[in-house]
Amino acid sequence: MPLTNRSEVVQPSELSWSERLYLPAILKGMFITFTHLFKRTPTVKYPEQKRDIAPVYRGQHVLKRDDAGAERCTACGLCAVACPAEAITMESAERNKGEESLYREEKYAKIYEINMLRCIFCGLCEEACPKEAIFLTDRIVPTTFNRGEFIYGKDKLVETLEERIDVSDRQRPEVLKFKEDKKHKHNKTFLDKTTTAKRGH
Repeated sequence: MPLTNRSEVVQPSELSWSERLYLPAILKGMFITFTHLFKRTPTVKYPEQKRDIAPVYRGQHVLKRDDAGAERCTACGLCAVACPAEAITMESAERNKGEESLYREEKYAKIYEINMLRCIFCGLCEEACPKEAIFLTDRIVPTTFNRGEFIYGKDKLVETLEERIDVSDRQRPEVLKFKEDKKHKHNKTFLDKTTTAKRGH
C-alpha cells in the first residue's frame, strides 16, 4: 500500500487486430535492419586497421631510460602507493660498482611488475613518479587467453635502446625546456658526470 493510502488497479490494454498479427512490428524491424545496410560501418578491423587516438591516450606503460641508456626508476615506491588499484609491485636493490651505466641512481628496481588486469590506466603512477621513469603510452595492451601473461615485468616494460618510445606529447612545454638544462643535477646522465669529472682532473 502506498504512503498516500491510495492504490490504483492497472488493467492490461487489449491488443488490436493488427497488433495480434505482429506483422507490422516485424516489417518495421526488418525495414530498420535494411536501412542499416546502406550506412557506413563503424567497425574497425583491428589490428589490420587502427583507429586514430589522441596523443595523450593512456595505454600500455613504459619504464624510461635516460639519454645515456640508464634506467630512471629508483624503486621509490611512490607509483605503487599512488595506484588506486594496487596493480604495481616492485623489489629494490642496491647498484653495484660498475653498473652506473645501467642504473641512474644508487638504488634501482630489481623487480618491477604491473598487473594489467588490475590496472585502470588512470595515470596516477605517471604523475607520482619524481624521476620521470614511468609513462603511459599510446600502445594498446595485447590480448591473451592466459591470465599470467598480463603480469608485465621489466622485460616488457623497460624500453630498449634500439626502440626508444617518445613521450614528449605527455610532458608540459616547461618540463621539456627544463630537461634541456644540463647544468641541473636531475638532467645529468652518467656520461655527463663522467665528462665533468674528467674535466675537473
